[in-house]
Amino acid sequence: MLVLAHVSDIHIDGSERNTARAARVLDHVARLPVDAILLTGDLADHGAVEEYEIVRGLLPTGVPLALCPGNHDVRENFRKALVTSSENGPGTGGPVGEPVGEPVDGPVGGPVNQVLRLPGATVALCDSSVPGRHDGLLDDETLDWLDHVLSAAPEVPAFVAMHHPPVTLGIPYVDEIRLGEPERLAGVLARHPQVVAVLAGHAHTGAATTFAGLPLLVAPGVVNTLLAPVETDAYPPIDPDLPPAVALHVFDGGRITTHFRPVI
Repeated sequence: MLVLAHVSDIHIDGSERNTARAARVLDHVARLPVDAILLTGDLADHGAVEEYEIVRGLLPTGVPLALCPGNHDVRENFRKALVTSSENGPGTGGPVGEPVGEPVDGPVGGPVNQVLRLPGATVALCDSSVPGRHDGLLDDETLDWLDHVLSAAPEVPAFVAMHHPPVTLGIPYVDEIRLGEPERLAGVLARHPQVVAVLAGHAHTGAATTFAGLPLLVAPGVVNTLLAPVETDAYPPIDPDLPPAVALHVFDGGRITTHFRPVI
C-alpha cells in the first residue's frame, strides 16, 4: 500500500498566521506513516525570497518530499530557495533536504518540474505556472519532460501532479484560471496506461472528479477554504477561519482512495 500526503496552497506571506497554519499541517503529515509528501503550489503568496526562506524552514525531513510552483510563486526565487543545485547548474536537483531521484535540468527561469521515484510508484510534479498570469499551462518543455519520465518506467504505477486543475470544478472563481489547453496533457496521459490519477491544488477546497478517464483529486487549501459552489455575496467566497486541511491518497495497487482531513 502506498500513502501520499498531499498539501497545497500554504501561501506563506511572512505573517504569523499563515506560517502557523502551514507549520501545523506539515508537522502533522510528517508524523503520519506516509510514503511521501507532495506540495502542489502557491507555497509563497508574493513569490518573495524571504517567503521561500520561511517555507524552507517548514519542510519536513526524513520523508520523501516533492513540490511544484503555483500561480503565486516566482520560478527564479522558488528554484533558488527550494531546489538544490547540482553540477549541471542552479535549480537542477530536488527539494532542499530531500533528494528526489533524477535531476531536473533547465534554464533558471524555465519550468520547475520534479520527479519522485518511490518503491513501486513514480510521482511527476509538473510546473503549470505561467509567469505574470494566474491561469495555468503546461508548456512543450514540461509535456516532453512528462512523456520522458512516464516512458522511463512504463511498468510502475504513476501519479501526475500540478497546481492548476485541468477541468472546471463548478467554481467560477477557480474555473476562470484553470489549466489551459488540457487536451495536450490528455494526449500524453493516453500514451501511458500506468498513470493512476492526476493530482492538483489551486481550488482551496477538496474535490474529486475525472480527467482523461482518470481520477482527478484536488487538495484542500491550507491558508483558507473556498466556500463554493454555495451562493454567497463575497467574491471570492473564502472563509479564512475554517481549519487547514490535507488530502491523503491511499493506493492499494488496484484502486486509489482519497481522504480529506482537517488539521485542528
